[in-house]
Amino acid sequence: MRVAILGAGAIGAYVGAALHRGGTEVHLVARGPHLAAIRKRGVEVLSPRGDWVARTPATDDAREIGPVDVVFLGLKANSYATCGPLIEPLLHDKTAVVAAQNGIPWWYFHGLPGPYEGRRIESVDPGGEVTRVLSLERAIGCVVYCSTELVGPGVVRHLEGTRFSIGEPSGGLSDRCLEFSAAMIAGGLKCPVEEDVRNDIWIKLLGNAAFNPISALARATMVEIAQHQGTRAMVRLMMEETLEIAKAVGCTPDISVDKRIDGAERVGEHKTSMLQDLEKDKPLELDVILAAVVELADLTGTKAPTLRAVHAVADLLSTKVGTTAARAV
Repeated sequence: MRVAILGAGAIGAYVGAALHRGGTEVHLVARGPHLAAIRKRGVEVLSPRGDWVARTPATDDAREIGPVDVVFLGLKANSYATCGPLIEPLLHDKTAVVAAQNGIPWWYFHGLPGPYEGRRIESVDPGGEVTRVLSLERAIGCVVYCSTELVGPGVVRHLEGTRFSIGEPSGGLSDRCLEFSAAMIAGGLKCPVEEDVRNDIWIKLLGNAAFNPISALARATMVEIAQHQGTRAMVRLMMEETLEIAKAVGCTPDISVDKRIDGAERVGEHKTSMLQDLEKDKPLELDVILAAVVELADLTGTKAPTLRAVHAVADLLSTKVGTTAARAV
């Protein structure tokens, strides 16, 4: 199996290094000083589980790689619609795209029986722009339970978590998911193939939809939000509303709101990805994390007043930050 990591930032480079360690043929697509460092020294991984170096091929030109069996998409979701020139050289007829994104994916209603089957979510796929670049048939869902950071060009610090849950939009256990899962496991990662990956999407989104925008608005860490009486109460309301919306579209994740908040508090002085983007003057990943949830509330007639209020303020904030698309998760 040949795998290309498109967007080899903190998560992408870590996955690429792990796959390489497990014996998979991996090619990284990176740029700038990060690319130069990888070419010179490989990907250096610093981890509580042990440090290692993966000397993987790397390039800024996907044409040098050619078609692969799997593209692991490590780009921010807000750059999917414009990634066509980057990803097209990597595709053959059966290439799968494992999209390691936060929030609601562009393929959410693809293959999902029910009243909304095949419906496009405008917030994440405006005018079908993403679907034109990333066809629905290629998509494999991926929910990331792993925290990493780039501490220097070519150097990834693994903080916690090794789980990458994957699954077909249509459900079931496909050969392509099982093969990719085996490669990830061989590299030392957890990669369960879920028959209903949407359940994992909502469980993670429960935290993202609440903590991410509040962290950006308040410039606060996870523990600060969880320990402040007012914001903790707001997070609880947002999570309860998110669960109502999930139920309205047919998903009932089995999770306690209080346990989810307590788990976030234990993470400590961690800045969410949205706060990190804000501090770097990068676009906020608001569409897939919160705007899509509000859109689904509209679709299902769910009130969600707290989500709507926070989204309105966060949306205003997002108009005041940079316009250069972020490249890596």
